[in-house]
Amino acid sequence: MQREIERTVLAVTGTSGSGKTTLLESLIAGLAGQGLKVNVIKHSHHDLELEPPHKDSSRLRRAGAAEVMVASPYRMAIVRELRGAPEPSLDEQLDRLAPADLTLLEGFKSYPVAKLEVYRAAAGKPPLYPDDARVIAVASDQPAPADLRAGVAWLDLNQPQAVLAWLGGYLKKVSANG
Repeated sequence: MQREIERTVLAVTGTSGSGKTTLLESLIAGLAGQGLKVNVIKHSHHDLELEPPHKDSSRLRRAGAAEVMVASPYRMAIVRELRGAPEPSLDEQLDRLAPADLTLLEGFKSYPVAKLEVYRAAAGKPPLYPDDARVIAVASDQPAPADLRAGVAWLDLNQPQAVLAWLGGYLKKVSANG
């Protein structure tokens, strides 16, 4: 049985080109500046090439190592070659991370977690929030629609400090209910 996903997880979702990464950079910098520890899991549908092919770690991985850890005084990384195994579940990915005050997910729009949607009409795709009850806030460059579902916060994407303030309030609410 899968454990329930912690309440300290928030997915930042939206279509490609909507500004998710730019908003995340601002939110992470603001939270870290407040002394909070923030982890991020970025989901990709593409093959990942995290090291140059000629580097020892890449050569060892290609030779058949199940995992290769590269460590230095500045950072470490673990690359696991799946070799046809299924993609790790979100729970498995979360379990690999060190404890944090908040884990932000980039992408994961179909996962059953609370979501902050980044929505720009100019991206040419429909928003997620009308059909996804797990979207609890939308950061957009558009005014809030008249038919916005009750309980969904509408935030100005061009005011990242306001989005950060909302996120701070959300974290307080989650920790009070935890």
